[in-house]
Amino acid sequence: MSNLDDIERPTQGGDASVWGSDVIAELLRRLGLRYVALNPGASFRGLHDSLVNWNGNRDPQMILCLHEEHAVAIAHGYAKVTGEPMAVILHSNVGLLHGSMGIFNAWVDRMPVLVLGATGPVDAAKRRPWIDWIHTAQDQGALVRPFVKWDDQPASVPATVEAILRANLLSRTAPCGPTYVCMDAAVQEGKLDGMPELPEPRRFTPPQPSRPGAGSVAETVRLLEKARSPVILAGRGSRGASQWRRRIALAQALGAKVATDLKAAAAFPTDHPLHVASPGYFLDADALGALREADVILSLDWIDLAGSLKLAFGAAGPAEATVVQASIDHVNHSGWSKDHQALAPVDIHLASDPDTAVSELCAAFGLAEVPAEALEDFPTAPIPAALPEEEALDIPGLAAALGKGLGGAAVTFLRLPLGWDGALWHFRHPLDYLGGDGGGGLGSGPGMAVGAALALRGGPRLPVAVLGDGDFVMASSAIWTAAHYRIPMLVVVCNNGSFYNDEVHQERVARERGRPVENKWIGQRISDPAIDVAGLARSYGADAIGPVSTPLDLARAVEAGARLVGEGRVCVIDARVQPGYSKAMATSLNRKPS
Repeated sequence: MSNLDDIERPTQGGDASVWGSDVIAELLRRLGLRYVALNPGASFRGLHDSLVNWNGNRDPQMILCLHEEHAVAIAHGYAKVTGEPMAVILHSNVGLLHGSMGIFNAWVDRMPVLVLGATGPVDAAKRRPWIDWIHTAQDQGALVRPFVKWDDQPASVPATVEAILRANLLSRTAPCGPTYVCMDAAVQEGKLDGMPELPEPRRFTPPQPSRPGAGSVAETVRLLEKARSPVILAGRGSRGASQWRRRIALAQALGAKVATDLKAAAAFPTDHPLHVASPGYFLDADALGALREADVILSLDWIDLAGSLKLAFGAAGPAEATVVQASIDHVNHSGWSKDHQALAPVDIHLASDPDTAVSELCAAFGLAEVPAEALEDFPTAPIPAALPEEEALDIPGLAAALGKGLGGAAVTFLRLPLGWDGALWHFRHPLDYLGGDGGGGLGSGPGMAVGAALALRGGPRLPVAVLGDGDFVMASSAIWTAAHYRIPMLVVVCNNGSFYNDEVHQERVARERGRPVENKWIGQRISDPAIDVAGLARSYGADAIGPVSTPLDLARAVEAGARLVGEGRVCVIDARVQPGYSKAMATSLNRKPS
């Protein structure tokens, strides 16, 4: 596999003069940023030149994207694997508007992304006619201020240095999130006498994680020691293997039942005997039953704790169980976005990130993390011995075909479709599944998959994204970036020719109103003409297979695609899946499958 260093090497040379943007590029290098995703724009032409001709297009290396939302999504996906931010540069107000959905996703998903923007000259006397005026904003950060941790629009080189240092620090500080710094074009393009002395970046690093109060930890330990039927709701957590094993050690010591969900990344082995139910976007009957029997409920930054308690106990919440919440998410909450969910009834609040809280609890109980070799004793998901040749492909058939075609390879699911049933595949490692996009929209899947695959590049895991056709088609040009930068990944497009989740919604409305259910497809179907997904992928430089429409054909396609990925290729498979209800869709609508 070629190194990214071999791609887009600049010619060396030029004079040694120093410009404002050179200082910014040098600072980004000293911050240790490996990549910066961008779609080109004149508002940061100075910084673009500096990244190429001052930094040599290394540290950070530019990752060219065909849309600004892809640029942010790539950085978001990268952070989901590494926990570290990539830089993103968005062109003026127009690029920021394009990238804003990606920023919102990263905000809701609590992922660090360092977003740099630019504006035309704030000094009106320096603006070119027409274009600089429409690309200059009085307060550009106002476009995204409700869903970034912090923003600034500095007006000098020293102020820009400080702003980027602060933005980097805040983005990395838990709870993590995107930050935004808007750079004045005139500041970038101003000539300097020389490179100024820059601050030492290590003096501007995030603080150590905050720890919960000793009294709260002691009270939690007392409750858990006496608990007869504790339940752990394992929500947001890091990808660290040690933290994963500490969660297992705590659950095993307590004999606690554990629930996970598909909105967050893998947090606990789903085939562990203590894992109580199949992960989904909502708690299923088994998980709700475990909650109702619990005397202590420990939430590890569970997404929508109040909503889950309401499903189990009604609006009044649990009458008997004590609720312990380990989270510092409350420091991010503001009034514009309601991503904080409803206010949960909590008896003890461990004000720390969940990994730190688990570490403190394990220390209080005298627990060591479960050894890695002990995890091999858990059962694994069976690989089907045979697949039907003629049966139409549905979601369970797709999962079986993946199991057969991948043949036990170490896989990271970069994304799974909304209709996925958590019972179809076990997650046994913190990198087995990376969770959703945060914002619950469409169009982020391809970009986030590329970013996550970039972070996994050169490692032992096979990056696999299972995307809906609507999500893929909306953002398919992100595949070009993967092909161009030799970022190997396997994409399986779960192609039912429809925005089918909304067909389900339309069916529900029609039934409630006594109207023809047969009309649910109108304004939903992606057909006449059908989109050539494989042809689209080939046009971006990827290998493509399909369409395939049976489990056996898909298994063969997945096996072939995995070989291509092993050779450093990008492969997209068009899997024609029959529209139909899934357990996940039915649960989301509070109705039984037909």
